Amino acid sequence: MKELGLRQNHQQWLFRRQLSLASLTKLLLDPVVSIAALVGVVLLNGENFGREYQLLSLIVFSLTFPGTWPEPTFRAFFSDISLPWFSVAGILLLFGYVGGYEDTFPVEVVVQWVLAVPVMLFIAHRFASRLLPRLIVLEGGERTAVVVGAGKLGRQLAEAFDSDRYSGIKFVGYFDDRIQSDRLVVSKDSVLGTLETIPEYVKNNNVDLVYIALPVSSQPRIVKMLNELRDTTASIYFVPDFFVSDLIQARIDHIRGIPVLAICETPLYGINRVGKRFFDLVFSSLMLVLLAPLMAAIALGVKLSSPGPILFKQRRYGQDGEEIMVYKFRSMSVCEDSHEEIKQATKGDMRVTRFGAFLRKSSLDELPQFINVLQGQMSVVGPRPHAVAHNELYRKLINGYMLRHKVKPGITGWAQVNGLRGETETVEKMRARIQYDLDYLRQWTLLFDLVIILKTFLVVLRNRNAY
Repeated sequence: MKELGLRQNHQQWLFRRQLSLASLTKLLLDPVVSIAALVGVVLLNGENFGREYQLLSLIVFSLTFPGTWPEPTFRAFFSDISLPWFSVAGILLLFGYVGGYEDTFPVEVVVQWVLAVPVMLFIAHRFASRLLPRLIVLEGGERTAVVVGAGKLGRQLAEAFDSDRYSGIKFVGYFDDRIQSDRLVVSKDSVLGTLETIPEYVKNNNVDLVYIALPVSSQPRIVKMLNELRDTTASIYFVPDFFVSDLIQARIDHIRGIPVLAICETPLYGINRVGKRFFDLVFSSLMLVLLAPLMAAIALGVKLSSPGPILFKQRRYGQDGEEIMVYKFRSMSVCEDSHEEIKQATKGDMRVTRFGAFLRKSSLDELPQFINVLQGQMSVVGPRPHAVAHNELYRKLINGYMLRHKVKPGITGWAQVNGLRGETETVEKMRARIQYDLDYLRQWTLLFDLVIILKTFLVVLRNRNAY
């Protein structure tokens, strides 16, 4: 697909705009402030910013980049700034303690730094919220944009512009031939005219950006419009209508100069895959060492509570739909695993032992899955693996179900920390869980994994859905 009528300084793809000063500020603010706080605390305490602090700075940068951009409110201070930062700090402290580095950094430096960062981030975000409009002006000012097509995709695009006040783009209105039709969903006041009036409007009103959000079936009209818009100086973008479907890690790539669009791709490829695997190895190793006494006690409790093996092994689907054997502490008196048997544990299930009920309620029965992580079959965070029989059932009932297997299954996941843990007795509940799994694939970052891990501890303490 050729990019027709585009000015070079505005070449971009939907939601992947050319890097500007404003967007660069949003990306770097969190890691820069976190590292600056570390430097300041170290120097104020009379310490030398040596190699150990430099290495810590690199780790912090990797965990906090790219930065988040919540509204600079007190509510956001707790939910969107403090929580992610304390999850990062908690993981760093855990690694440092287990790895024997607790004496490398003075306690007062660590405490001051951990407490100073969220405060500095809040102040920095407040300041940046006033700076970004000036950066936008410095780069040429806010650009005006129109959207051709007031369908679902066009409305999503307009809402995206309106929701980001620092995008540097001002949405002006729609162009749609249904302006006099009852099928028009948006208000008529937001429609500037029909498709035929676009070129004239763009010329007379200094429109900078034109986004064409029409169905691919409208190709003749699109080609005609592109030819007419070449007589303007506006940058033109075509938004394919398959963007209304569930995209996973959508992006533009090139193969020997040929542009290709990724519709459904795994987020864990290349350096991302290596980084997540390294984290899995370190975290699962630390947890197995720390929890060894507890796991030994649980094993003894399982053995004494009922006859049978200590571990329960079940066939489940892993990455790419390949079968894996998942380990759990046995919580039932009957250990069955059949492709035909799909009965989930329910409230008051007679198969669950008294000790097993405690394990399931506290999620302690899942601890052996850290062994699965070490073996490379699972990840610490990812979509929860379902029994093979459940997979075969729900993949026929839920569109996109198997997309969750583009990554390794996890011990905990985004769906579980959002209340979708335990029994899924209806298709609607399973469909909701799958939507969270796919949402995890769309927005995956290593920091997101850390937030999910922290939330998991909080959810386990108050959850009542596991039987």
